[in-house]
Amino acid sequence: MAQIKLGARSPLMEAAVGFALGAVGGCILGATEDPVEKTLSVMTAAGPLKPVVDEVRTVGALGLGALIGASALTTAMTAAVAGVILAAAVASVFVGTQSCGTSHKDSVTLWASAGLAGAFGTTLSGATLGASIDWIVNNYSMVGLLWALSIFTMLKPPLHFVFKILWKQGEACCNLRSKDWERKRKHTEIIDLEQRQRVAQQIEQRILTLEKGGSGTEDMTTWVSERRHREERERRKTKNEEAEMEQRSMQDWINTAVVKYVDFLAFSGIPMTVVAIVTTGFGVFGYGGHQSVFIALLALVAGITYLLLKSPDFKFWMLVGCMGMLATFVIAMLTLHAGQVVLTTAMKMRAAGQNHSRQNISTGMNRQSSLEALNAAFFAAKLCELALGAVVGGPLVRRGAGEVKVVVGGALVAGGLLVGLEFLAPVLGEGARAGALLGVVGVAGVSVGAAAAVAGRWSSWPGTLGTAVGLVIGALAIGKWHIVNIGLQVPVAYVFAMTNPF
Repeated sequence: MAQIKLGARSPLMEAAVGFALGAVGGCILGATEDPVEKTLSVMTAAGPLKPVVDEVRTVGALGLGALIGASALTTAMTAAVAGVILAAAVASVFVGTQSCGTSHKDSVTLWASAGLAGAFGTTLSGATLGASIDWIVNNYSMVGLLWALSIFTMLKPPLHFVFKILWKQGEACCNLRSKDWERKRKHTEIIDLEQRQRVAQQIEQRILTLEKGGSGTEDMTTWVSERRHREERERRKTKNEEAEMEQRSMQDWINTAVVKYVDFLAFSGIPMTVVAIVTTGFGVFGYGGHQSVFIALLALVAGITYLLLKSPDFKFWMLVGCMGMLATFVIAMLTLHAGQVVLTTAMKMRAAGQNHSRQNISTGMNRQSSLEALNAAFFAAKLCELALGAVVGGPLVRRGAGEVKVVVGGALVAGGLLVGLEFLAPVLGEGARAGALLGVVGVAGVSVGAAAAVAGRWSSWPGTLGTAVGLVIGALAIGKWHIVNIGLQVPVAYVFAMTNPF
C-alpha cells in the first residue's frame, strides 16, 4: 500500500473533484456546531450547573478548571482510541479469516465494517464516560471525580500490557488463513512436481515416436494443452502470493496501529492528570488563588514538557500528552481569570457607588468560573477529538484506502450518528449526550482529516486549492459562519491529518 499521488486528471477536474470532497468534509464539520451549542446551553443551565458551582468553594477556581479540563480531555482521548482499537479488531478478524482472493485494500465490506465498528465504539465510549463523570460529580463531588480520574490513570498502564497479550492471542486465533496459505503452497508444489514429471515422460514418448517414424501430431496437441495448464497454474500461484503479501502487509499495519494507540491510551493522560492533581490539591488546601501557585504550576508544566520533548525515544503519545497538559493548564487559568473579572467589575461598581454584598460577589465569581470551565473544557475536548479523528483519516487516505470511501463514508456515518443523538436526546443525560457528541466529532474528524490529506496529494495546485476552499466554505456555510470556531478547527485538523502517528 504505497503512498501515491492523485493524478491522471486535468487541473480543472482535480479542482472540481477536490472542491466536492472538501465540501463534504467541511459540511459534516459544520454540522457539529449547532449540536455542540445546544449541549453546552443545556449543561450551563442553572440546574445542571449548580453542583459545579458549589464545588468551586471546595477545590477553588484553578482546581475546578484543571479537573474539568483533564476529565474532558481524558474522555475525548479514551473515546477516540476505543473506536480505533475496535475498528482495528474488526479489520484484523476480517483480514485473518476471510478469503483473500480479492484485494483487501479495495474491499468495501472491510472498510465499511471497520468504519462502522470504530464510529459506534467511539460514540458509545464517549457516552459512557460522559455519563460516568456526570454521575460522579452529582453523587461524590469534584473530590470524587479527582479520585476516579487518578485511579483510571493509574490503571491504564498495567492494563495496556494485559491488552497487548490478549491481542497477540487473538491474532494467533484469527490467523488461520496463514495455515491455508501454507497448505495451498504445498499443494501447488506437489502439482508442479507431478506436472514436470508428466512433461518429461511426454518428451521421452515423443522422441520414441519420432524415432519410429511417427508424425507426433497428437503429442504436439497434448504438449500445447499441458503448456496452457502450466501457465494457468503460474497465474494462480502469482495471484495467491500477491494476496498473501497484501494480507501480511495489512495485518502488520493494523498491529502497528493497535500497539501505538494502546500506548497512547495508557500514557498520554498522565501529564495532565498530574497537573490536575497538583492544582486541585492547592485548591482544596485554600491556596488556589495565591500567586505562588501559578508560578509552581508553570514550573511543573514546563518541567514535564521539557522531559517529554527531550526524550530520545519521542513518541506520538508524548506530543499529545504535552498538548493535553498545556490545555489543562490554560483551562485552569481561564477559569481563575473569569472569576477575577467578576471581582474587578464589582470593585469598579463599588467605586462608582453601586455596592454589592460579599455573598453576591462570591456567587457571581463561582458561577462565572464554572461557566468558563465548562465552555473551555468542552471546546478543548472537541478540538482534541477532531484532531484524533483527523490522525486516523489522513493516514487512511495516504495508505490507499480510497479518498472517496473515507471522506464520504466518514461524513455519512457521522451524519447518521448526529440524527441518532437527536432522536435519543430525551433519554440521554447531559453527560452522556456531551460524551457521545464528542465521539461523533471524532468520526467527523476522520472525514475532515481525509479531505485535508487529499488536498496534499493532488498533482497540481488547482486540486489542492479547490479541496481547501471546499473544506472551509462547507464548514462555514453549515456551521452558521462561526468564523472563530471553524478558523481554529480546520487548521488543527489539517496539521494532525498530515501527522504520521506510527
